[in-house]
Amino acid sequence: MSENPQKLGHRARLRERFLRDAGAAMPDYELLELILTQAQPRADTKPQAKELIKRFGDLAGVISAEPRELSSISGVGEAAIVALKAAREAGLRLARKSISDRPILSAWDQVQAYCRAALAYEKTEQFHLLFLDRKNCLIADEVQQRGTIDHTPVYPREVVKRALELGATALIMVHNHPSGDPTPSTDDIEITQAVIEAAAPLNIIVHDHLVIGRNGESSLRGLGLM
Repeated sequence: MSENPQKLGHRARLRERFLRDAGAAMPDYELLELILTQAQPRADTKPQAKELIKRFGDLAGVISAEPRELSSISGVGEAAIVALKAAREAGLRLARKSISDRPILSAWDQVQAYCRAALAYEKTEQFHLLFLDRKNCLIADEVQQRGTIDHTPVYPREVVKRALELGATALIMVHNHPSGDPTPSTDDIEITQAVIEAAAPLNIIVHDHLVIGRNGESSLRGLGLM
């Protein structure tokens, strides 16, 4: 059975609009519709795209949602979920690449953008460490701990041990607040100081501790808290 010419024409117009400026002028729901079309080439994906935006707020919220949450939307099956999560992973890799080929402190805006992309929409706390070499270039970005919606246990000795294993001479601490508010807590300040004290005897520098929320991010160094 041949497809509806109107549907085929709509997809072609979407592709043409995307190719004009790589999608920069497209609203979130249209870009999402285009992504879903790659997974469901014979389906009308506009209703799914609009429902996903309604449920999760924006494109970033959609591609960061858990697969079980995505599958609760009618018509969103495995192929669509794979396409959405692949889009997110591609974006993360692009953001990570932007900070991996030069001294990280000279690319601070990109560091913050990468951390926002990785953590802003997580529903439980994650504690990441960016390990740096003597030139402050990125050696590794690792998840040190995963916690609950409002707490992540952090062990300064484990942080320092891993830095030594990687040959890192500096690090940046990063974690998220699922509440959306990036204001550092008393615990955030205390654990930062504990890691600084554990790292100092081994000449490992803690450059900063970033707290990521949906509403922005906070730098403990920028706030004078370390």
